[in-house]
Amino acid sequence: MARPREFDEDKALDAALQLFWEKGYEAVSLSDLTSAMNIQRPSIYAAFGNKQGLFEAALRKYTQTHSFNARAKLQHHESAKEAFRSYFEDLVAGEYGNGPNRGCFCLNTMVELAPHDKKMEILTREHQMYLAALFQETIERGIRTGEFESGTNAQALAQTLVVALIGLTVMMKSRPERAFADNAVRTLLALLK
Repeated sequence: MARPREFDEDKALDAALQLFWEKGYEAVSLSDLTSAMNIQRPSIYAAFGNKQGLFEAALRKYTQTHSFNARAKLQHHESAKEAFRSYFEDLVAGEYGNGPNRGCFCLNTMVELAPHDKKMEILTREHQMYLAALFQETIERGIRTGEFESGTNAQALAQTLVVALIGLTVMMKSRPERAFADNAVRTLLALLK
């Protein structure tokens, strides 16, 4: 019979996620992880397999939470245009707060690992496709309510918004002048005719 875990796996995973998010995959050692998670190496191996398995679990947890929050934010507004305005403006505003400037954990992974790790390429692309589907769903809602023209190509516009989201999120890591980011968002939102 397997021994029950002597630690809170969800809490430990949160600690690992925060550490990976702050430093990236390569810069985090197993010693860093055991210290942050407050567990021993055998417990990491038993629960997650290895460092890569732990990273994958952290990324999956992040994308699941990010997806849930994105859906909730876009569904919060009856107006599709208002939903997108709020989504993109809140993204910019959040980066100018007092918190750490870490960017999006999924996008950081896409930049650091996806070019040479097939599994990370697939996981990050799945998240992009989910966001595109969510954006498309919101645009289609706007078409039904008459906010967008009936001939709007919802899929192409949604994919364009995802590309803009990725670019904006990566750019925000360097904290450009606020006016630069605000102008970019204003211009992006003007696409939503």
